[in-house]
Amino acid sequence: MIPIDVLYRQATDHPDVVAFIWGNDAWSYRRLADDVERAAQGLLARGVRSGDRVALHMANRPEMAIAYYACFRIGAIAAPMNLRFKFAELRQIFQRLRPALYIGEASLYSQVEPIESEVLNLDARFVAGPISDGHDVQAWWQLISEGGDRPLPDQPGADEPAVLLTTSGTTGQPKLVVHTAETLSAMIGKSTLELNGQQTAVVATPMVHASGLFSFLSCIGHAAPMVLLERFCPDAVLDAIETHRCTWMLGLAFMYHAMLERQRTQPRQADSLKFCFAGGDVMPTSLQGEFEQEFRIPLRNIWGATEANGSLTYGLRPGPVCRIAPGAEVRLVDAENRDVPHGEAGELLLRGPNVTPGYWVGPNLVEDPKHDGWLRTGDLMRRGEADEVWFVGRCKQLIVRAGSNIAPVEVETALSECNLVRDAAVVGVPDPVLGERVAGLVQLQPGAGVGALDRVLADVKTRLADYKVPERLIVVEAVPRNPLGKIDRKLAAAMAADLCPVV
Repeated sequence: MIPIDVLYRQATDHPDVVAFIWGNDAWSYRRLADDVERAAQGLLARGVRSGDRVALHMANRPEMAIAYYACFRIGAIAAPMNLRFKFAELRQIFQRLRPALYIGEASLYSQVEPIESEVLNLDARFVAGPISDGHDVQAWWQLISEGGDRPLPDQPGADEPAVLLTTSGTTGQPKLVVHTAETLSAMIGKSTLELNGQQTAVVATPMVHASGLFSFLSCIGHAAPMVLLERFCPDAVLDAIETHRCTWMLGLAFMYHAMLERQRTQPRQADSLKFCFAGGDVMPTSLQGEFEQEFRIPLRNIWGATEANGSLTYGLRPGPVCRIAPGAEVRLVDAENRDVPHGEAGELLLRGPNVTPGYWVGPNLVEDPKHDGWLRTGDLMRRGEADEVWFVGRCKQLIVRAGSNIAPVEVETALSECNLVRDAAVVGVPDPVLGERVAGLVQLQPGAGVGALDRVLADVKTRLADYKVPERLIVVEAVPRNPLGKIDRKLAAAMAADLCPVV
């Protein structure tokens, strides 16, 4: 069942059940569905039609959820915008999208306001929240109150583009990943993360990104009530867990690190938590261990991609490990597209109804990246026991030392498993003889003491082949990470090349 039908079914079967809580306001399924109808009529009244793009530029709030579903209802394409994008980045994307309407947040509108009317009509701009004097923009309530009671059109085809999610591209411009009602349905229909009506979720990942959107839609799909947080704040998350007895959370590694630090300094009653999943980047195993020690539940690793979610489910032990979800079509292949032997690293290929049909280029033009129906993810994995797959690294991030391929993630995992190391990043530094050498940045545990690096290297040598062991190490206060918590490998490489001595 496609997402909009799922919402209406919940509103019919459980009209007064709480769908989500935002602040002190509880939203029932009926209230949500009624506002979606009004918003859909408002979009139609403003001339939005099937296939038109609607730019969504809001943090997590009820208007964001309503706008998504309203687009689904009339066949408009929801195009969420990264909240960190500045004017130049937004203008560039808007020039590609030519949105028929913009629905944003007042506090973010300053980055959109200068965009020319030829790109975004001045009459097609709406924001939620208090509007400052002098801003030529309309209020959200005007959009949902002016639609009247006109009949809505039949729902569009389930295989038409429904949402465009931005993701990093190799050319410098974000790719626009297409998902349809069918692919969204295939993703949220899988209960691979223990989500059901018995759970109470806390959703703090932004709904402008795949993780936040899929979490929200999945909660609706599985009738799991959720606490919707406008933005991630460790105190807000911990307060929500304590107040609402939340049991389920999907987040990024840096979120759990921040929660752990705050729980240590200001403990909350968090014993209701049952399932915590972290994606986005490989978690340090030390974080998994410390989190479990503090919260008394495991912090599980998951793998997901904007292009395909639900093919893999969470791992059952620490480390960068996941499992193949029931019914998923997965291959690991070498550079010649041959399946690799068990235990050897190969690029992860996916196929199935949850996989994107492609990247949006323009109206009625989608570029399909798949080969013979398989999506090449660019991620190296190796098969483990039973249905396990272990993340090895990105194909393009391999370190090549004297002709031997070395996956940074494998070395980072070995470093992080040393009890003296809290976090680690591994990169290749140029070498005129070997091509590259292995360099590591390590954040040591407090009180590691003199000679800690020697002990770290001795420990790592028991875990890795000699050619994989870092030849350069430098102690850092913190491993460089981007706002999503992923290792900033460009900065790490610069630090390693400029600062770290040969060990």
